[in-house]
Amino acid sequence: MVLVHGGGGTAFSEWVEIWNRRGYAAISMDLCGCIPEKENGKWKKHSKGGPSGWGESFSQIDWEIYDQWPFHAIADIILANTLLRSFPEIDKNKIGITGISWGGYLTCIASGVDNRFKFAIPVYGCGFLMETKFFENLNSMEKEKREKWLKLWDPSNYLVNTFIPMLWINGTNDTAYSLSAFQKSCNLTKGENTLSVRVRMPHSHQDGWQPEEIYVFADSLCKNGVPLAKIKNHGRKRKYAWIEFESKTGIIKAELNFTKDEGDWRNRNWETVELEVKENRIETEIPSGAKSYFFNIIDERNLLVSSPYIEI
Repeated sequence: MVLVHGGGGTAFSEWVEIWNRRGYAAISMDLCGCIPEKENGKWKKHSKGGPSGWGESFSQIDWEIYDQWPFHAIADIILANTLLRSFPEIDKNKIGITGISWGGYLTCIASGVDNRFKFAIPVYGCGFLMETKFFENLNSMEKEKREKWLKLWDPSNYLVNTFIPMLWINGTNDTAYSLSAFQKSCNLTKGENTLSVRVRMPHSHQDGWQPEEIYVFADSLCKNGVPLAKIKNHGRKRKYAWIEFESKTGIIKAELNFTKDEGDWRNRNWETVELEVKENRIETEIPSGAKSYFFNIIDERNLLVSSPYIEI
């Protein structure tokens, strides 16, 4: 496994241990060039750590492409994949990638650039950054520079070349990435997509690696594990919405999540209605005034799979 994060020294050591306990060899990548030492309360930068990452990358747009942080970060991910594949004890056909926040952003780009990965799991991160919290950074740029940055580094330009299976993890009110941008990103790929969206899921490294769906998804592709449920079809006609699904484990719970709010996605109030499960189909009347919605189904392992996010 290649575990991607923007920066944080030892921040991902616990995540590496989780993957190791599950029988995976994991490489945790700090792509901001930090080392596991703190200086003035922050992770210390290595003297040869390369350009600063995260939001600082917006100010690098006038640099040579090869000197900008996104280029360095993606190149290092590709090199990490190549390194893992060089070890005889590692099955090169079962290497996946996952990342949290900016790591999820990088996971999206990497999935379209390096199709050697078996699967990809972006947590929070996605494309269409003009519809995320980073529109503030982008709007502060001159128009020409903003358009150049988006053309070079928005994941939407790379997800169209993604053919591998992907699991998308997010929350309804994520502090950085909106459900609208999240769903648009998912819709671009050519591979099979699975969504797992929780109402008001917090945004952090620790919360980002908690969902058990991450590990079950990997096991289903690398260890012949029982897969997550699949949403096979969905639709809406007038005031009624429905989904059809298949699952190798029993579905014990279903719910419709909806909001009557518009505006900033981070402040929307989400409501949940529990629904009756009928074989492989769930249908319900959409509550009056709802502006957007999605279904969740939960199986007997307490694993959650979501239908696409729909704006009415």
